[in-house]
Amino acid sequence: MTAPNRNTLWAESIVSELVANGVTAVCVAPGSRSTPLTVAVATHPEIELFSHLDERSAAFFALGRGRRTGEPTALICTSGTATANFHPAVMEANEGRVPLLVLTADRPPELHDSGANQTTAQHRVYGDAVRYDRTLPEPEASARKLRSLRVTVSRAVGETTGTPPGPVHLNVPFRKPLEPTPVEGDVPEDFEQQYPLAANGRDGPFVERTVGESQLSDQQVDSLTTAIDRADRGLIVCGPATGPTPAPAALAALAEQTGFPVLADPLSGHRFGAHTESIPVCGGYDSYLDGCEWPDPDLVVRFGASPTSKNLRKYLAGTDARQLLVDPAGGWREAEFTATDLVEAAPTPLAMALADRPLSPGLDSYRKRFTEMERRYWETVESACAAKWFEGAILNHVAELLPDPSTCFVSNSMPVRDLDRFGKPASDEITVLGNRGVSGIDGIVSTALGAGSATGEPLVLVLGDLAFYHDMNGLLALQRCGVDATIVLIDNDGGGIFHKLPISQFDPPFTEQFLTPHGLDFTPVAELYGFEFTVATGAEPFIDLFEASVGSAGTQVISVRTDSAESHEVREQLHERILDERETVRVGDSV
Repeated sequence: MTAPNRNTLWAESIVSELVANGVTAVCVAPGSRSTPLTVAVATHPEIELFSHLDERSAAFFALGRGRRTGEPTALICTSGTATANFHPAVMEANEGRVPLLVLTADRPPELHDSGANQTTAQHRVYGDAVRYDRTLPEPEASARKLRSLRVTVSRAVGETTGTPPGPVHLNVPFRKPLEPTPVEGDVPEDFEQQYPLAANGRDGPFVERTVGESQLSDQQVDSLTTAIDRADRGLIVCGPATGPTPAPAALAALAEQTGFPVLADPLSGHRFGAHTESIPVCGGYDSYLDGCEWPDPDLVVRFGASPTSKNLRKYLAGTDARQLLVDPAGGWREAEFTATDLVEAAPTPLAMALADRPLSPGLDSYRKRFTEMERRYWETVESACAAKWFEGAILNHVAELLPDPSTCFVSNSMPVRDLDRFGKPASDEITVLGNRGVSGIDGIVSTALGAGSATGEPLVLVLGDLAFYHDMNGLLALQRCGVDATIVLIDNDGGGIFHKLPISQFDPPFTEQFLTPHGLDFTPVAELYGFEFTVATGAEPFIDLFEASVGSAGTQVISVRTDSAESHEVREQLHERILDERETVRVGDSV
C-alpha cells in the first residue's frame, strides 16, 4: 500500500530499518513535530513502545534498558528544548559506554535562524558525546534518498553497538503535514513497484555489518604471559562495566591459572555469581587497602572502568606495580595516570588466551593475605551491622537478601559506595547496575525502571532522598510502562556524602549550601503514583518489609530514615576497627 505522504514514507522507512537492525523497543515523549515517527513506531507490530511524558525520564529509561540488555532502545522527541532534556542521559551513555539511539524531530531548514516557534540549532546538539551524528535529508519519495536513509539508519545502529558502544543521534526534519494525511502526488502510486529496494529495504538490515574483535597476536600474548608468569604478587581488578568484563568463565579461568586474587567492583558484574565459589573474589578492599603497607603487587591486570573505590584507586597509584589496562577500544580509563600498559584487546578472548598458557601461580602467601583479610573483614562487618542500624547496614542487608536471580540498581553518592564496602561477594546471580559514567543523581529512578522493564527478574532500587526527589517524574513509568520494583529509599534529609569532604568542617556554609536539608515528607508521593509506601525503623522491620516486597507484585517503597552524620561516624569507627584488624594479619611476611 502506498504511503499517504512523504513524511509517512520517510518515518516508516526509518522504523522498518531500525527493526531490521535488531531494535525492538522505543521510548516516545509526545510532541507535534515528531508525529510521523511516533505514528510509525506505534503501528509497527515488532516494536515494544514505552510512552513517557517527560523527555529526561524517557532518555534515562532507555539508558536503563541499554545497561541491562547491551542493546539499544531508541528515543523519539519533538523539536526544541525536548532535545536538550535528552542530554544528561546521552552524556551518561557516552561515558558509561551504553548503546542509545536518539531520534530528534526538527523543523525544516528554512525556519532556522528566523525566530520560528520551537526552533533551535539541533545539528550536533550533543557535541562529542555521540558516536555518530547526522541530520537527515528532508523527506522525499526518491529512490536514491531512501536508500541513503536506510544506509544511514543501519550505520547508526552499528555505531551505537560498536566498540565501544555509546549514543548516536539522528536529527530528522519534517515539514507539514505531520499526520498520515493523504497528499496528492507526494508519493507516486507505483513507487513501491518501481523502486522495491528503496521502498521496502532488504530481507534484514540494508547494510550487514561485520565487525571483528581486537585480538592480540600470539607473540603479544606470549609477552604478556611472560610478565604474568614472572609476577610473584599479582592482582586482577575488575571495575564497572556494562556487562561482566571479561565473561565470568574467562575471569575464573584466568584467576585459577594465575592464582591472583580478584578485586571486584560491585558494578563489574563479578562481585556476585557462581564463579565466586571457585576463585578468591574480594569485596572489602575499600577499607583494608587504605594506607596499606603490605608488599606491593608486581603486576595488576585491570578490566573495566576506573573502580568506584577511591581507596583502591589510590592504593594502585601508590604501588610500583606494572599495571595492564585492558580495553577493547583502546580507551584510557585510569585517572591517577600511573598505569604502565594499555592493552587494546577484547577482554574475554584475551583472558582465555592467557589462561590457556602454562603459568606458574603467584605466591600462595600473598593470595592468603587477601583471603584471610576478607574473612576477617566480613566477620567484622557482619558483627557491626548486626549491632548498629546505619546506612551501610542497609546495603549489607540488601546484598544478602536479594533474590537469585535479580537486578539491583544503586544510586550514586553514598548507596553505591556503601554497596562497595558492605556488599559481600556471593554466588547468587545478581546483576548490579549504576550510572557511573558521569555519576549524576538525576535520572536514577528512570534508569532503574528502564532496566527492570527489560527483564522478568525482581528489580530492587536503592537510592537516597535527593536522587528520589530529582527524578520523581520517573515514577510515572511504574504504571505507564508496567514495571514493578522494590525501592529502598534512604532518607537522611539531604546530601550525606558531603560529610566525607573537608567542607564539612566549615559551617556555615556547610549545612545550608552542601548538606541542604529539605524537610520533605515523601509519603504523599505514593498516592500520586499508585504504590505502597512503608517506613522501616530498624533491621528486623526492614528485613520483613524487604522480603515481603520482592516476593509480591506491585511496587513498594521502603523508606529508611537515617542520620547521615551518625552513619558517617559509624563507617569511620568500623574502618578503624578494620585497619586494626589488618595489622594482625601476618600471613607470609616473607613476601
